[in-house]
Amino acid sequence: MSKNKQWIVTTNKDTFTCSKLLIASGSSSKMWSIIEGLGHSIVKPVPSLFTFDINDNRLQDIPGVVVKDVEVNVLDSKLSSEGPLLITHTGLSAPSILKLSAFGALEFAKFNYNFEIEINFIRQSFDECMHNIKLLKTEISKKQVVSSTQFDIPKRLWKKLVEASNIDFQKRWADLNRNEIEKLAAQLTKAIFKVHGKSTFKEEFVTAGGLDLKEIHFKTYESKHHKNLYFAGEVLNIDAITGGFNFQNAWTGGFIAAKAISK
Repeated sequence: MSKNKQWIVTTNKDTFTCSKLLIASGSSSKMWSIIEGLGHSIVKPVPSLFTFDINDNRLQDIPGVVVKDVEVNVLDSKLSSEGPLLITHTGLSAPSILKLSAFGALEFAKFNYNFEIEINFIRQSFDECMHNIKLLKTEISKKQVVSSTQFDIPKRLWKKLVEASNIDFQKRWADLNRNEIEKLAAQLTKAIFKVHGKSTFKEEFVTAGGLDLKEIHFKTYESKHHKNLYFAGEVLNIDAITGGFNFQNAWTGGFIAAKAISK
């Protein structure tokens, strides 16, 4: 800010002056440093909305498989989510995972992206699944377990889960013993996977962290420290789940700030 209350903006090519300034620089570490120099506080940024890297035989060689509705829980935490699940070349993605990465962005960073998740592929309890498998022993007794997919599980994933349950591919439903039924029910309702990293394809989708929200007026998006200085978008410590909410946040903040600036 100059003596005549003008903001001075210097780029690598020119210098500009203005009476009101809006900063919408996104997840820029350089700009956050400049904002800190103005006396603002910056919440340390961490990635949000990322996929999980998982090296597990149950997921190998079946990329592209989608399970329509699962429940995912992070072990030793209160984090959970639900929705579609996509198996990728490197692990797991789709809304159930992306939402979870948003909810737990700060916590996952503390874990250094190494933690365990439990997946319920069929949204049934273990006991309910056990009961339904026992019914299948009677209803389709002569069919092979591996070739008669159940619970709306994609065929390629079903084969992997049957294999993980140590059930012989030649075995029929009628021949399943109690131990095999329990193992299959466990794979379907509480399968545990170890996450050993995140995939962001070079650029993070969204970043959690940024300008502390306590330091702006939300009716105008103006700084509480400097008059006529405004912020909008991911420069702020705002991040949301997948589904376009981060775009909406940026558009809404920009609109509110623009209205305030135009007055």
